[in-house]
Amino acid sequence: VAQPSAERAMTLSFLLTSLIIVVSPGTGVLYTLAAGLSRGSRASVVAAFGCTLGIVPHMAAAILGLAALWHTSAIAFQTLKYVGAAYLLYMAWMALKDQGALHVHADAAPRSAWEIIRHAVLVNAFNPKLSIFFLAFLPQFIGADAADPTVVMLEQSAVFMAMTLGVFAIYGVCAATLRDRVLSRPAVLKWMRGGFAAVFLGLGLKLASGN
Repeated sequence: VAQPSAERAMTLSFLLTSLIIVVSPGTGVLYTLAAGLSRGSRASVVAAFGCTLGIVPHMAAAILGLAALWHTSAIAFQTLKYVGAAYLLYMAWMALKDQGALHVHADAAPRSAWEIIRHAVLVNAFNPKLSIFFLAFLPQFIGADAADPTVVMLEQSAVFMAMTLGVFAIYGVCAATLRDRVLSRPAVLKWMRGGFAAVFLGLGLKLASGN
């Protein structure tokens, strides 16, 4: 009789923990906000979708056990870590460029959905800490008596990705509502671009340092 209650409690804990993790600002949220501010609500939803796709390699790595290999292979982990840090530094540079990722003008040519998705996927895919996180996170919510832990992890992953897509899209659409105000205030735009560049720079340096 106690087993269903335990399963419900574990499911509720997983949902609450996942929501807290998804809502917490990170590189994916940052990129989605940037897309909403620079290109509008449609671009922000596309960016949210791309960031969600960027989670797939890390979840697959956790489920297939490849993340454990990265733990034991210093070269593999360090390589991926520095590639991710380099990409974040590139995003910082692009944020500062007049025609870069945060190029915001009323007559700006729209970026293609593929371009937005490609950048969004890379932002999350090149973050090895996500693999470590999922390796430690998913198993915590699998009961010892689970008939097929792999199926449970796949279900958890699907829920986490759906939650990520929804929350990121909300972030982006909310940011898009401020776009007109940003367009009419060049000083705000300059501050925004500098702020995003500084955050990307800080995240890149933090990832490279391993802290």
